[in-house]
Amino acid sequence: MFSNILGLGEELKIALLQTSFMVGTSLIAAVILGGTLGLLLYATSNHLFVKNTMVNRIVGIVLNIIRSVPFLILMILLLPLSKLIVGTKIGSQAVIIPLSIASIAFFARLAEASFSDVNKGVIEAAVSSGAKKFSIISGILLPEALPSLVKNITVTGISILGFSAMAGLVGGGGLGDLAYRYGYQRYQTDIMIACVVVLIVLVQLIQWLGDIIAKKFDKRI
Repeated sequence: MFSNILGLGEELKIALLQTSFMVGTSLIAAVILGGTLGLLLYATSNHLFVKNTMVNRIVGIVLNIIRSVPFLILMILLLPLSKLIVGTKIGSQAVIIPLSIASIAFFARLAEASFSDVNKGVIEAAVSSGAKKFSIISGILLPEALPSLVKNITVTGISILGFSAMAGLVGGGGLGDLAYRYGYQRYQTDIMIACVVVLIVLVQLIQWLGDIIAKKFDKRI
């Protein structure tokens, strides 16, 4: 059992790096683009900012459509787009495109919820004092929502890690690919268990870091 795992030490290292690349890149895209879309959804639904029902509905429908499609199906559907953007349908770079799109849609809704949880009284007081909308967003809304955003970033990171494990089904590399090729196709259960253990450790690490950062920004603690 252990000899098989030790013999695949280099492949396990490469798979871990591929998974880290996919998760890291997609998480950055989710935080930047998904966070922006979440802020847009919040702002266009709130009369204190730029309420716009049409924009809110269009963005919301698009995000809901993406979130409604199971990731495996979404990944297969978007592989031609990956081919167009990165020049290939195989490998970690190709999976980044559908993984990022799914992550952006996922985090956008979580970010919207984080912004919606901010005390409206604080926002109303700032508006009444004549503060500019950009100042309210950067100086009040974002800092107040930050602990919740960090927690939702943690949730998103763990979800992306789960999504990335499906990359092996389309030759995307990573721990999921390694577990699929050796654990399922070659019936080497020990390799699959090793991949599962590494994934569990990664989830615990992401959750631990997320909790620490969230507590650091939470003024109530």
